[in-house]
Amino acid sequence: MRLDVYIPLVLSVLLAAISPAIGRRLAPAPATRALTLAAVLSAASTTWALLLLSATLITEAPPVEAQAREDGQHLADPVPQAVACAALLALALVAYRLHRVLRAQHAMRRALRKLTANHPSGSELIVIDSPVPQAFAIPGSPGSPGRILASSSMLSALEPAERRVLLAHERAHLTHRHARLSAGAALAAAANPLLTPVHTTVTFLIERWADEHAAHTVGDRDTTARALARAALTAHRSRPARRLNFTDRAVTARIAALRTTPPPDLRAVAAVVLAIGAFAALGAADATDDLVELLTGALPR
Repeated sequence: MRLDVYIPLVLSVLLAAISPAIGRRLAPAPATRALTLAAVLSAASTTWALLLLSATLITEAPPVEAQAREDGQHLADPVPQAVACAALLALALVAYRLHRVLRAQHAMRRALRKLTANHPSGSELIVIDSPVPQAFAIPGSPGSPGRILASSSMLSALEPAERRVLLAHERAHLTHRHARLSAGAALAAAANPLLTPVHTTVTFLIERWADEHAAHTVGDRDTTARALARAALTAHRSRPARRLNFTDRAVTARIAALRTTPPPDLRAVAAVVLAIGAFAALGAADATDDLVELLTGALPR
């Protein structure tokens, strides 16, 4: 088997390496879409490449070897047997990781449905009486629209203009179906851990996208930045023992981004990102042709 089978792996490393720069320099909406789609294509391609590498073990099966000897053929190993066995183990790990992510996503959806079960279906905003300041979007399902849940403590901590920012931010998550993009990036990282930096970048960009949507809706970037800062400080004060973590640093970066002009919508850069995912898929397709040709000549007729 030629080197085509390893192309998706190499391109996954490249995609992971450039994703932080893409997230900083490109408008959040096209960057999120491009990185998520490229990550899904790359993850699918690497998983298929692992399957192809594992399939080469078929040529090691005794009936295949016996048939080849009868036909006077010598079957060269397409890849070292150790590589094929490692690929098989990696496939099992991929299946386990995907199962965990899917199970977690299902549990989250079920928990969110319970939160909205006792509230009127026609209300977009659900306010809960809770001392924990929080707000988040609850994605819709067939026959059920998306909802916004906010605690009374979070709403009371914000000024009226800042509450409009909060609602516009969460509404952006629903309008642009950010939950699907987040799930796609999470599944891609589960299938291919090399794409974890892409998942991290997409998670950040989704929030940036909602920030920009809110700033455009209220027409004031400073008010949007102030609302974000106040909400983050309010949430932090409710958990004073918590140390600075990724979320805090990400909020700081989001506030700084709102203090500057919006990043450019460079479609050419987004196209390059998508091309990486497409080339990964092409590499997997070429490797498939190689394996089919190999097995066609090796399997008993």
